[in-house]
Amino acid sequence: MPCDTKLKPKQTLQQRAEEVRRVVYDVNSLISTNRIKPVIDKKTGAIAFEGLSDDIRDGVTDACIYRRLMVTGGSLTKAAIARAEQIAGRSVDKHALAHGHHSHDGGKTWHHGH
Repeated sequence: MPCDTKLKPKQTLQQRAEEVRRVVYDVNSLISTNRIKPVIDKKTGAIAFEGLSDDIRDGVTDACIYRRLMVTGGSLTKAAIARAEQIAGRSVDKHALAHGHHSHDGGKTWHHGH
């Protein structure tokens, strides 16, 4: 997975993969307890996670977190994402994820890929 390959200095691929798994596990827990909220951009269908701090994120993108949550996330997390899609009036757009549409502020503003 691409987010596994953004290695820190002197970090192995296995160490980064474990960090990404930990981030996704933490985000899943925080969404299920309503401390992080998924937000969908009405225009592009991109996803962001409101309330996700940089400390917890650890360099993992919203797109990567979303993809992993859809595979490994719990039912409460998936229901929260479905609610965010209903509020936005559209589903998460896989093309928007692939093209780098994202937010740096939990979904208040949106940017195209850098």
